[in-house]
Amino acid sequence: MIGNLLARSGLRAATQTAGRTQRRKMGDGPFTDAMHVKKNKYVEEWNGRREITEKAFEVGPDNLPAILFCAFVFPFGIYTFTRRELIIKGDPRYKRSGLA
Repeated sequence: MIGNLLARSGLRAATQTAGRTQRRKMGDGPFTDAMHVKKNKYVEEWNGRREITEKAFEVGPDNLPAILFCAFVFPFGIYTFTRRELIIKGDPRYKRSGLA
């Protein structure tokens, strides 16, 4: 009787297919020990430098103007020139706003 109930609900088919699925080792996947990836020394060096720079970066009077330029002045300049070009070309967004 329980077998009929399981068969009707589809649970029996689900348990049978789950038993047939491929099992993999946790973390290693389907790879054998002979297939390990070689580390690229340049990538490892870059990663180490990135971590060191992240911890050692300080803002001072020497690098503050460059940071402000890259973070605010340059992006605002691109925005201003792009907006001006869209207004001059007659973009529909600016025609409706009354600016053009």
